[in-house]
Amino acid sequence: MTEKKFSSLQAVAGPVSRETFERLEFFEAAFRRWAGQINLVAPSTLPNLWERHILDSAQLLPLAPEAVRWLDIGSGGGFPGAIEAILLAERLGARADLVESSRKKAAFLQTTLATLKAPATIHANRIEDCFDSIATPDVVTARALAPLPRLFSLAAPWLERGATGLFHKGRDYLREVEESRDVWDFDLVEHPTKVGDDGVILAVRGLHRR
Repeated sequence: MTEKKFSSLQAVAGPVSRETFERLEFFEAAFRRWAGQINLVAPSTLPNLWERHILDSAQLLPLAPEAVRWLDIGSGGGFPGAIEAILLAERLGARADLVESSRKKAAFLQTTLATLKAPATIHANRIEDCFDSIATPDVVTARALAPLPRLFSLAAPWLERGATGLFHKGRDYLREVEESRDVWDFDLVEHPTKVGDDGVILAVRGLHRR
């Protein structure tokens, strides 16, 4: 089972060391423990935590192979931000900022990622309160946070200064894209998901308001 999990990780994230794989397994175990006490994710998805959440998050890394500064907004229980932070430990000089307003979820992220010595900073604040305190990253991520028009408004302070957005979206993403174009101009590349068969990763660049 361990080798199968390791292979599944490499299939979506590219070359990953055994040590990083073990850190992700540690995160998975810690997540399950904490999820018994606080609502980190929908309970119905816990049986498929590795595939549904960890691998789904890990697939972002190869989409920005040169990026060293990542920002995850609305991190929740750590997807994708915590997974990126653990994977980034192998990328020289890389760091991740995770923004999560829930104090309980932020405490889980802080405790677990500090134990793993992941290069992450946890901001237990609302996204809007972080506009001036977090420098423009290379990449902004978000997963299951908001419809795309609202997501653009939340990420705009960084995207308008040159960051790339990598956003998980489901099967109805085309409607959200069209709604967004009423307000925003942007360049878009669609990457089919490597996990499951009904989603995409949207790579957004050049965002600015019409």
